[in-house]
Amino acid sequence: MARFIGMILWPVFLLLLVENGRSVESASSYLLGLGSYDITGPAADVNMMGYANMEQTASGVHFRLRARAFIVAEPQGNRIAFVNLDACMASQLVTIKVLERLKTRYGSLYNENNVAISGIHTHAGPAGYLQYVVYLVTSLGFVRQSFDALVDGIEQTIIQAHDNLRPGSIYVNKGELLDAGINRSPSAYLNNPATERGKYKYNVDKDMTLLKFVDDEWGPVGSFNWFATHGTSMSRTNSLISGDNKGAAARFMEDWFDQNSGVSSSIIPEVDENTRRVSNIISSVNDNHHELLELAASFERLSGKSTTRFTSIARRVRSSLRQADNPRFVSAFCQTNCGDVSPNVLGAFCIDTGLSCDFNHSTCDGKNELCYGRGPGYPDEFESTRIVGERQFRKAVELFNSDSEQLKGKIDYRHAHVDFSNLEVTIPKQGGNDEVVKTCPAAMGFAFAAGTTDGPGAFDFKQGDNKGNAFWRLVRNLLKTPKKEQVDCHDPKPILLDTGEMKEPYDWAPSIVPIQILRIGQLVILSVPGEFSTMAGRRLRDAVKTVITSGNSTEFGSHVHVVIAGLTNAYSQYVTTHEEYQIQRYEGASTLYGPHTLTGYIQEFKKLATALISGKSVEPGPQPPDLLEKQISLLTPVVMDATPIGVKFGDVSLDVPKNATFKKGDNVTVVFWSACPRNDLMTEGTFALVEILKGSSNSWEPAYDDDDFCLRFIWSRPSKLSTRSHATLEWRIPKTASSGVYRIRHFGAAKGLLGSVKHFTGCSSAFVVV
Repeated sequence: MARFIGMILWPVFLLLLVENGRSVESASSYLLGLGSYDITGPAADVNMMGYANMEQTASGVHFRLRARAFIVAEPQGNRIAFVNLDACMASQLVTIKVLERLKTRYGSLYNENNVAISGIHTHAGPAGYLQYVVYLVTSLGFVRQSFDALVDGIEQTIIQAHDNLRPGSIYVNKGELLDAGINRSPSAYLNNPATERGKYKYNVDKDMTLLKFVDDEWGPVGSFNWFATHGTSMSRTNSLISGDNKGAAARFMEDWFDQNSGVSSSIIPEVDENTRRVSNIISSVNDNHHELLELAASFERLSGKSTTRFTSIARRVRSSLRQADNPRFVSAFCQTNCGDVSPNVLGAFCIDTGLSCDFNHSTCDGKNELCYGRGPGYPDEFESTRIVGERQFRKAVELFNSDSEQLKGKIDYRHAHVDFSNLEVTIPKQGGNDEVVKTCPAAMGFAFAAGTTDGPGAFDFKQGDNKGNAFWRLVRNLLKTPKKEQVDCHDPKPILLDTGEMKEPYDWAPSIVPIQILRIGQLVILSVPGEFSTMAGRRLRDAVKTVITSGNSTEFGSHVHVVIAGLTNAYSQYVTTHEEYQIQRYEGASTLYGPHTLTGYIQEFKKLATALISGKSVEPGPQPPDLLEKQISLLTPVVMDATPIGVKFGDVSLDVPKNATFKKGDNVTVVFWSACPRNDLMTEGTFALVEILKGSSNSWEPAYDDDDFCLRFIWSRPSKLSTRSHATLEWRIPKTASSGVYRIRHFGAAKGLLGSVKHFTGCSSAFVVV
């Protein structure tokens, strides 16, 4: 009956969807909506998530972090929402709280079944937003500001995408990108069967899969792609918040599209810090250099003054207050099975000798802390980030502009929670019989502490260690001595931290994790709560594809595209193949649930895939805990900010030289008296701004802000407990910048002794760029 009513109402629905007097094209099979929102988080004092280096605390912004989302809906049926975060990974607690908010706002429209929240795996974002102890140690516990920035930003992103739902089409394309990732644990990969390795040309996945979203009226409105490479172009010593190579690629592509006035171009420009051009406001600069210097000299620097938070938002280059009527283009570079894939494509070398590191253990004379991977811009990590980001951007533009396949068919999804601490897994044995084995309560091996060539650990740990040593066993036993059953279950992993059985002050590691399948026509997205190695991802994709193609495959057409969305909805570290696990490199030591973890994932995803193609439901499984009320935070709050007598917040401490002229490619540095960035995150605003003079009047136009790759906001104070601080704004002038008269502004917020927060701004002297 419901289907009959739908058949009657569908033509009526089409007639009602009229925009600007024009009927929607009948070719549209979906409603599309995209959104984007700032999730930058605290830019001071907070430890960064990824390297677990307690000395790596945020002190500024390289460029801002964003949540980007797409919603695809059948006009009268199912819908899915996919959110990509410029964050290290998704958080189970963040997912729980976002879903609670969506339920309050939309009822049952968006829920755990059809919402996916995925992280790009940047190691340069604020930590403290996950709920399990082991992920909160280096951040001194839970950081409410980090958590709230994510929950608020994801909610706002989904609201935007929901409000933007309009008829449109989706296209999928795939292509090889060869120079953006290498295998950082090749010795483990080589332990996979030779026959299996022989099916693949490379020891990492080189394919990028891209979705292109086309609005019926506005044309292209966005793209999302999946490609495997770690977010570790920025090193473990970096202290500036950054989306790393994937965040950079997203910024480059969005600016590339905007640069072409909302029309996609077949021209793929070289990236010079920023692909967006500022309009040529003042012409014939070389002929009028003297006049420009006089003009710049007439604008003296401005003392710090009070302002409002709204000013920072309004002056932001990409401010929503100045957007055109058409939707802003949204481009996301999502993560997939990146577990053993490094962006440091030059290889790993010893920092003392310059020689290659040991192949099996990634050590230098037995020491892992001397072995580092080198990015293509070595020794400049910012340049490596730009290059790897540009390579992904250029491939995405190529796929975006070339012929592609239209997605057609159902929107569907399946979701379940699985307790991986004691999951029965059926594995085939030689001779045709099956054997039932079990996964294990979570535990981390000795090689986990060795780190990787992207970020080595310390002390005498090393990758490939399947024995451990007596000293660290003694240290381990002070926390928790694993039982014999646990030791045997994880064999050959020697247990360093028995996290799955550590419960004080609350759970140290997850036991219950989510798995999810999303379908858009002939595209299938596998949402996994961890980092799958290259071969582990291949096995999972192949297993799901086999289920789909051997079942009711006529619904999917002749091509089924299966992608893995890594680090989605929760985080449970790594997943390697059984063979890679035996080698106990970092990834194997970080595979929490023992040697049969991957087989367990494949088994459970096959159940979801079978239910998907048969139209059957699945058991939801046990619900994960909500540990928000148990969280502990040891991060010192901001007490107050102060300046020297006679100095105001926003005053310039170090200005540009008088009558200064800079060339494109030069660095411009201005230092301001400032306050702690934790007082106001400047969400959807900016701490730093470069303005260009419009004509010969005193009208200044925003040119670059702290969401641009070329402008860095660096915050510092003389000591940890000092109330005084500086903001250093460094602008590397892009070669694509227009010539003219510029100045640099800083926005901030200062906290008084009684807790009140006052916003301020300051401005440098004007200078000329030729």
